[in-house]
Amino acid sequence: MEHVDLLKIYRQMYRSRMFEEHVVQIWNDGLITGEMHCGIGEEAINAGIVTQLVDGDALALDHRGTSPSIIRGVDPKKLLWEFMGQQEGICSGNGGHMHIFSKSHLLASSGIVGSSGPAAAGFALAAQHLRPGKIAVAFFGEGAVNEGMLMESFNFASVLKLPVLFICKDNGIAITTFSSEVTAGKLTDRAKAFDMPALELDGTDVEIVWQAANEAISKARSGEGPSFILAKCKHFQGHFLGDPLLRIVRKPIKELRKITPGLVRSTTRFSGASLNERIGSLKDVLSLIARTAKERFSDKDDPLSLLRKKLGNETKEIEKIEQDVNHEMDNVVKEVLKVYLENNQE
Repeated sequence: MEHVDLLKIYRQMYRSRMFEEHVVQIWNDGLITGEMHCGIGEEAINAGIVTQLVDGDALALDHRGTSPSIIRGVDPKKLLWEFMGQQEGICSGNGGHMHIFSKSHLLASSGIVGSSGPAAAGFALAAQHLRPGKIAVAFFGEGAVNEGMLMESFNFASVLKLPVLFICKDNGIAITTFSSEVTAGKLTDRAKAFDMPALELDGTDVEIVWQAANEAISKARSGEGPSFILAKCKHFQGHFLGDPLLRIVRKPIKELRKITPGLVRSTTRFSGASLNERIGSLKDVLSLIARTAKERFSDKDDPLSLLRKKLGNETKEIEKIEQDVNHEMDNVVKEVLKVYLENNQE
């Protein structure tokens, strides 16, 4: 097995985090419109895999494609312009953050749940015929594994022994529903049913992710077919920016004042579901809020914090990396905002 350079990986994880934190601020300032799904909390999964890819490998991404795109080497200025709907963006401002495409990086993302599976299978089929030794990677959430097109992709990839990795990022919540309540069985068992190696791991520990991905990538490059990795993680910005659960956690008095009357009416009305069912639903809502609060205010599962602890003796190197990246991202934002203001002068 190859040696993992944790400092190199930390740089990429920190670049991803800092870029997305700037995106959060710009969205809050109203300069990015519509939904924004951040990958803050997924950095160990993205960096542990994408840093091992080479030219000619392909990436099929989901609606959280920003982090792996940054790590893959896409120009952050072009991404930010894209999010802001500017002509200078990587897709001329037409794709937004969910539909990113870069031919030079063999990278494509889509907001259609589960679509990264067929896209990656197509990339892998092309690689098998045109670029032997190259691979494709699909990123998706646990909810996508309930989509038929993803199951078809598993089958297609396994039958043809395509060089593809299927990476499931499992945060346990499908927007505001616990995934365990809508998904039967173990997702690794589903992958194994298609005769694929399947592994569940801690997606917050980049070293564990890197080692598992390294083995799966080696198998794919040597013609041994696809693999499935289920990586547990958390989304520290919720499902999307402005997530209602996070709004309640951040401003409980203001937000609870809005929803409490409706909750009381639905619980105490005479018609409808039984009282026990209504109380059960209310408990579910409170449980979601409590879980969100716990994740929001704890860095126990923050992949960057965990890696800093592993690199405990590398304090000076870490500080230098963070200074360089902060300087880089500050300059990116300044240039992007300058062009944005020029383009939108009245």
